Amino acid sequence: MKVLVKGAGVAGLTAAFELATRGGAVTVAETRPGLGGNASWFAGGMLAPWCERESAEQPVVDLGRDAADWWDTVTPGQVTRAGTLVVAAPRDAGELDRFASRTSGHRRVDEDVIALLEPDLAGRFRRGLLFPDEAHLDPRQAMAALHDKLAAMGVEFRFGADAQHISGFDRQIDCTGMAAEDCGLRGVRGEMLILRTPDISLSRPVRLLHPRFPLYAVPRADHRFMVGATMIESQSPEPVTVQSMMELLSAAYALHPAFGEAGIVETGVGIRPAFSDNLPRVEASGNTIAINGLYRHGFLLAPAMARQAAELVFSHDKPVEFAHETEGQRRSA
Repeated sequence: MKVLVKGAGVAGLTAAFELATRGGAVTVAETRPGLGGNASWFAGGMLAPWCERESAEQPVVDLGRDAADWWDTVTPGQVTRAGTLVVAAPRDAGELDRFASRTSGHRRVDEDVIALLEPDLAGRFRRGLLFPDEAHLDPRQAMAALHDKLAAMGVEFRFGADAQHISGFDRQIDCTGMAAEDCGLRGVRGEMLILRTPDISLSRPVRLLHPRFPLYAVPRADHRFMVGATMIESQSPEPVTVQSMMELLSAAYALHPAFGEAGIVETGVGIRPAFSDNLPRVEASGNTIAINGLYRHGFLLAPAMARQAAELVFSHDKPVEFAHETEGQRRSA
């Protein structure tokens, strides 16, 4: 079966892999000249389903709990399995208790354990939560590794191509995110910074809870840290605002004062496609199957959604059970 995948973000690349492993002849068409520039490029890369349950529904945990295994198998060496550490200043202890009450898969840690886990945070936080089964990756490196693997498997890539003018395929998988038409999406703007400082080392993503300015810092190579947290109901592609920059830098400084001397290597904005319930969907219409609405969970949920799409392509009209449906959605169907 010949399948055209539209879009080379994380949804398109994972879909291409699942299709190719099932024997599909896959072509990926991307309007950009190469990898990068989409929402996936500016992602944090946290494979943290249990942490995400704090603000997401249970399907995010169910769909995302195997994501680290998928990425580790498909792109060996890209996944770091060191868990997630969640901390809060003493004055925000209530935020930590609230986070704990809404999540599972964690254990409480005191300042001695925090110092063992992250020596550079020693003495800065009295209490925290450790989510030991979570993981993280560098999205850009993971996407490049997946692209190379797909090319070695015989998947054809057409960069700088308008998929509207490509024909001759049995099925199409639409993974174009906000560029998709008439699908009821809204854009959620996420802003991020990449900071570089040799004065701090972290072994895992650290989430700093704050009632107004929550922050996550994800370690990358070469003393770099991806810092983010903004979720703005806007589709504006304009650069990071002064207010967001000040809030992110202030929160980073609160995590560790050495961030005050860090260099700002990069700023970026990604527009995350989201449905009204913030859950992803795989939807079929004729010979086209759409994967969309990954919201802030792209690398976490893309493998599960790619599997659902591939099963639908090769099911030959056999119904596919969509595990992301909520109980309310099932009742209203």
